Amino acid sequence: MEIIKINETTWRIEEEGVRFFLLAGKKKALLIDSGMQIHNAKEIAQGLVNLPIELLNTHGDIDHVGSNDEFESFYMNPAEASNYYNTQKKTGTIIPVTDGDIIDLGDRELEIITLPGHTPGSIAALDKKNRVLISGDPIQDGNIFMFGVQREMHAYLLSLEKLKKYLDKFDTIYPSHGSFPVTPEIIDSLHEGATRILAGEVEGSDAEFHGIKIKRYDVGVAGFLCDYK
Repeated sequence: MEIIKINETTWRIEEEGVRFFLLAGKKKALLIDSGMQIHNAKEIAQGLVNLPIELLNTHGDIDHVGSNDEFESFYMNPAEASNYYNTQKKTGTIIPVTDGDIIDLGDRELEIITLPGHTPGSIAALDKKNRVLISGDPIQDGNIFMFGVQREMHAYLLSLEKLKKYLDKFDTIYPSHGSFPVTPEIIDSLHEGATRILAGEVEGSDAEFHGIKIKRYDVGVAGFLCDYK
């Protein structure tokens, strides 16, 4: 694990294969996701800021909720409830957030943008004052998981189209995987790649994930891991 200070009020915490973030405002701080292997993200955050600390999950996949047990409640899109409680077998109380909701840290407002596709309740957080989009998993240049019953490429494509309407509101993107940071231009590239996959214009290669046969579609900017067909 590595803690990297982005600026005076923002940190990224790097684990192997995933990252999460700590944002500080004037009244409170917010963890965006809580890690994978570590289980003391709140304790780590308390060592960085002298503020009350809350938690927002971009979605409920196991590599984003490792320290959720440190919190009695957390912000999450309710569409993730089945993923979180049933698939991941996690506990705690969801404080529901959805499109357009604002989490105000004190002179630092975060606007929630729902981005279903990677999971039903995936969200991004728009740090309005700093013009940064914290994107979770859907926007990245690594491998985007799109296999299994919770994932849907058509919904993902619609989310990319929706996100294009916000392009005048952010200058950079902080993803949970892959390179850090990435530029907004990646959204068009991912949209083009997803469109080509759905049109059958990209040949997938056989792959395996934890014993599950999948197909990997390389669209240049990223890889899409999809159901085996």
